[in-house]
Amino acid sequence: MGILKVTGRIITIALLLVTAMEGSSLAFHSGGVGQCEGCHSMHNSFGGSANVSGRPFGAGAGAYLLKANDSSGVCLNCHEGADVAPNGYHVSTSGVYPYDGTTPVEMTPGGDFAWLKKTMNMTIGGTAVPDGNVGQRHGHNIVAYDFGYYEDTRLSMAPGGTYPSNALGCQSCHDPHGRYRRFADGSYSTSGLPTYGSGSYSGGDSPVAGVAAVGSYRMLAGINYQPKSLAGSFAFVNNPPDAAVSTDYNRSEANSQTGIAYGRGMSEWCVNCHTDMLLGAYSTGHSVAEMQSHPVGNSAKLTAGVVTIYNSYVSSGVMTNTNPAAAFSNITPFEIGTNDYSALRGYAVTSASYTDQSMPAASVNNNVMCLTCHRAHASGFDNALRWSNLSTFLTIADASGNAVYDTSITDSTNNRGYSPEQQQNAYNGRPATVFGPYQRSYCDKCHATN
Repeated sequence: MGILKVTGRIITIALLLVTAMEGSSLAFHSGGVGQCEGCHSMHNSFGGSANVSGRPFGAGAGAYLLKANDSSGVCLNCHEGADVAPNGYHVSTSGVYPYDGTTPVEMTPGGDFAWLKKTMNMTIGGTAVPDGNVGQRHGHNIVAYDFGYYEDTRLSMAPGGTYPSNALGCQSCHDPHGRYRRFADGSYSTSGLPTYGSGSYSGGDSPVAGVAAVGSYRMLAGINYQPKSLAGSFAFVNNPPDAAVSTDYNRSEANSQTGIAYGRGMSEWCVNCHTDMLLGAYSTGHSVAEMQSHPVGNSAKLTAGVVTIYNSYVSSGVMTNTNPAAAFSNITPFEIGTNDYSALRGYAVTSASYTDQSMPAASVNNNVMCLTCHRAHASGFDNALRWSNLSTFLTIADASGNAVYDTSITDSTNNRGYSPEQQQNAYNGRPATVFGPYQRSYCDKCHATN
């Protein structure tokens, strides 16, 4: 401390940066670009062979000296795993197949891409419905041929926009070179001060005015971004959202919810591709169904009536909650309505139970956003929804009146053809008892009447 007092502000900041960098030295991205050789093969070889071989589908080297056939394949070289439980930075479970009991296990806030592979047969009223639950409808159909992910065969472009489905990949949303950085004043740029750490985590790094920046949330791209591989005019018009998440973001929510705080700008960022989905945005060339039907965005504040329902809601027919620390639900998260990272980082803390969360109860200052209802990657349900909007009940009751996931094989309307384990994983490990017996659509969290 004596040295700091003598040498002044410059040494103090230098030591602050060294300490922060040491704390995140094991992270490949550290909020920005990783080592070049992690994604590219300098001499178009891999493991001593003439090209990149040994990938799950026998892929060769891709364009730009990538270590896969396509950009998403490069990402999944590290971000997919043969896991039996949520594991670190994985966003895709390998070895997941349609129709069977294999189950996606990653439980990040964005969901597990492997749900795209979970097409299931169903039975409705005793009548077989083959492929009644179609996997490709479960989220963003990224193109990663080496890992068995293919473009959407139903939609040729983004709903409400024109972004081509056959070009959709991890690089469509995340800047692989991590150029987008956040400065101490809250602004974003692709140049200027160096990025020294991640700006995504509740316990992560903070930008230092005049010295260093941090990466955007989840390395999401911002204004003027367009992947080099994508021809045409699809440059982003909005910057990344402001948000923070706990470092244990990939975990089961069997006992408590994962700490995450959305601040502002998420819906505005989504409309970089889903152009007509934002509040008040209408244009020609798209059907009414493609265009916005629910208010979202920084100006879409929760009404007083919704706030009352949200905070008191426990489960279907039960509107008795009076504990502010138990009001927030990760099944229907809201934006707090701020870009104050000191506040966001304080909220994004994983608690020990569902009743002692750090997230505040809902207020009229909060925003409805796209991720209030959808997961960013994929989910177990149509349209990447956080719950099954096609089920009459999300849960049922056993003989003792306790909430359980539906096991019916004669009518799979409620379970969508999934086993109880698959249903629970689709809710990021949330037990049926947290919902309550005969839980109806989770739209009720905001819109229920008792």
